[in-house]
Amino acid sequence: MTPIPTRQKKNTPRSHRVMLSIGIVITGDWPNGHRFSEETFTSVVNAHGALILLADEVTCVQLVTVRNVKSGAELQGEVVEIGESHAGKSEVSIEFLEPSPRFWRIAFPPEDWSARSPEAKGFVTQPAAPLKARVPK
Repeated sequence: MTPIPTRQKKNTPRSHRVMLSIGIVITGDWPNGHRFSEETFTSVVNAHGALILLADEVTCVQLVTVRNVKSGAELQGEVVEIGESHAGKSEVSIEFLEPSPRFWRIAFPPEDWSARSPEAKGFVTQPAAPLKARVPK
């Protein structure tokens, strides 16, 4: 018998997290067999899933489909954590069944990137010149 591979511990980030609001539609089935669909937004994304606010009730290990509204792309995911509620919506962590760094259509920083790295500190933008006030004549 071949052992079934287990996923890494759920609280261990495996890719950089990016705070980003992306329009998505979450669909799934309730335990009673009825289907639900909710349009919402991401709060945080990474190559392995997202943190979202969801009004519909879901349960841990429930399978859902995540559709990126802008691209139309869809992926299956699993509810891995349900957090605090805010204004009638719960924080829900969804993990894709397979990592998909291109699903969000953004470029994630490389794995070895850090805000403390020399490359991050070496880039400095020049402040904009102050605007001169116009005095009416």
